[in-house]
Amino acid sequence: MRLHTLLLASCVTLASFSAQAETVNNLYQVREPLASQDPAERDQATQRALETLVLRLTGDPKAFSSSALAGLRGDPKQVISQFGYEAGQPPSLQVDFDPAATDNALRQAGLATWGTNRPSILAWWLTDSDNGSNLTGDAQPSAEPLRRAALHRGLPLRLPLADLSEQPLASAQALEGSDPTGLRSASERYGADALLAVHATGSAGQLQAKWQLWLGSQHEQGTAQGSDAAGLADAVMLAVSERLAPRFITKPGASTDMALQVQGMNLERYGQLSRLLDSFGGRLIAMEGDTATYQVSGSPEQLRAQLGLAKLQESPAPEAPEAVPGPATAEQPAGPAPLRFHW
Repeated sequence: MRLHTLLLASCVTLASFSAQAETVNNLYQVREPLASQDPAERDQATQRALETLVLRLTGDPKAFSSSALAGLRGDPKQVISQFGYEAGQPPSLQVDFDPAATDNALRQAGLATWGTNRPSILAWWLTDSDNGSNLTGDAQPSAEPLRRAALHRGLPLRLPLADLSEQPLASAQALEGSDPTGLRSASERYGADALLAVHATGSAGQLQAKWQLWLGSQHEQGTAQGSDAAGLADAVMLAVSERLAPRFITKPGASTDMALQVQGMNLERYGQLSRLLDSFGGRLIAMEGDTATYQVSGSPEQLRAQLGLAKLQESPAPEAPEAVPGPATAEQPAGPAPLRFHW
């Protein structure tokens, strides 16, 4: 297939193809509760918003208090584009941070960051209370605290329908068990990257949860506490974010120019891969058969993690050809071998 034909045809399929990893919208917009519009209260909320954003982007709870960010803490306005107030219970301060200025400040501070392309998470959230057990479904009122918490922590969250066919699957035993086979099977219809199982218990004022996260072969687990449903949801999402971030962060100075070859391409896969490689400055430079070659820039480790979200597998390096005896010739410097992946 000729390259220009592939590019033209892919425009038709790109809009309809659903990649699994998601680009988090409004990642640099933070809302924090606000008791009043008093300047001192607003300044405190601004500091909290900056801390929330730094944690979203680094996954490191110690990053905000580092000495390298002392100047930014003293003058957050240097990375803020606008403020806004939102009515509600409680009212909140909306702070829009400038992405370029924020990223530059974090790079100068030597902090590793996590981009906007993040794994989508399907959450099976079971709550046991005095009123019985409830599996949180996408259309239920109990879903709202989970969505707000995921948004606050920069995570793309999905929830199951929790219909009659799914209710029996999400038992306490299944959610706390070490074998996610049953939940994985039920989760296939939602096309998420990661599976989050949460079993919440307790009563008003004292809630706790056991959670487990599966992303590919990676398994994480932990516990969380909260005084109410919103607090518990935020504690779980914060813990999940801190566990995921190290796998996807880009360390300052770790970016390098690389060649990437992907075998098994078709029109739909081209659309998905183009979006995924956008944050790496991906540029298609060759197309031979079903193998595409891209020029990209970034961290090899992060690139591998992002390609893993798209279910690509790394191919072994080809065996070097045996040297053939002959007259001595000047050696030609060899460039770095491309990263090779296949569908």
